[in-house]
Amino acid sequence: MARRMPGQIGMTNTIEVPSIDEYISKVQSSGGQVLMPKTLIPGVGHYATCMDTEGNIFGMIQMDQNAK
Repeated sequence: MARRMPGQIGMTNTIEVPSIDEYISKVQSSGGQVLMPKTLIPGVGHYATCMDTEGNIFGMIQMDQNAK
């Protein structure tokens, strides 16, 4: 544990999803926002950061060891 530095938002919970494109679409159609679009993490998969309608920020990841 460490003290939060000025400007940091703290911890971001991340959930694994089967299709990041599908779930990004669900977030947007439900009134949420995509803060960081789908991003490739080579050898891991794809990641995106979103915000729900109440202002909660969360991450989504689609695991894919073959991601390049």
